Parts: sequence; C-alpha cells; structure tokens
Amino acid sequence: MDYLLAQVNIARMREPLDSPLLADFAAALDPVNAAADAAPGFVWRLQTEDGNATAVHAFEWDQGGSAGVLVNMSVWESVEAPAAYVYSDTHRQVLRRRRQWFERMAEAYAALWWIPRGHTPTTHEAEERMRHLRESGPTPYAFTLREHFPPPDVAGFGPIRSPEGWTCRPDLWEPAP
Repeated sequence: MDYLLAQVNIARMREPLDSPLLADFAAALDPVNAAADAAPGFVWRLQTEDGNATAVHAFEWDQGGSAGVLVNMSVWESVEAPAAYVYSDTHRQVLRRRRQWFERMAEAYAALWWIPRGHTPTTHEAEERMRHLRESGPTPYAFTLREHFPPPDVAGFGPIRSPEGWTCRPDLWEPAP
C-alpha cells in the first residue's frame, strides 16, 4: 500500500479573525495558502466548498478562553515536503509574527500521521490524532516533524529525529506586543 502524510495544526486566536489585530494575518492567508498549494509534494488542503479554510469548525473543545481555533489540515507526499514549505521564507515571514495573533500553547498544536493514498482525512480524525499526541507523545499513530516515524509499509521502526534545520528555533519568532 502507498501512504501519504496528513498534518493538522491549530492556533488559538487572540481576537476574532475579522478584528484589526488579525488583519495582517488574514491578508497573508491567500498568498501563504497559494504558496503551499504550489509547493513540491503538496497534495490537498482542508477548506470549505467555496475555498475558505478559516470557516472550518473543529477543535472547538480546545479553544479555552481564546477567540476561537483556526485549523489547518493538509496532505503531503512525504515528511520532507511540508518541512521544506513550513521553513521556507514565504511561510516563515508569517510564522515569525504568530505570537501577535495567536495564544502561546503549552501542549502540542501540530500532529502528523500516515494515511493510505486516496484517503481524505477528516477533522474528527485530526482531533483524535492530536489528543493521542498530547497524551502519549510521538508514536506511529501521531507524531511531529521533529520526531516522526516511517510509513507503515517501510521496514524499520522510528522514531526518526529530524535535521536541526527542521525544528522551530526561538530566533524565528517575534515576541507578542
């Protein structure tokens, strides 16, 4: 069987998406999503029928006292493909400002897992994987870019530590105002 990599990441908004605080983030969504869609190894991204990824409702149990949770879910050909995109200049320019727009999360906010080619992951599935990662740490069922596992059909058993260049370094972030 052939496998693809599913990923979900969430963010707790400091204010509603249409607020002045999130205006720069909202303005960056279309260019950043277009760059992801054109990235090598990109397969699919969760969005509504009219192409709106921010209108997807999921992870509502995780919003706490925030203004809501934004969900990003996509499918890629390999672990290397989303890593190359996430740490590209285009995405990193927006990523650097995330603390201005989103609350700091002490628990995992991104989870990855292998899916059979042809399967479209659901938000329910993503929520299960995130809960599992938070409760058990990286396992073949749900893992991170930093510590991932090979597809189920590949000999060998992880975890595989990612190259240092794939990890989020503190110097990539600007502090929240």
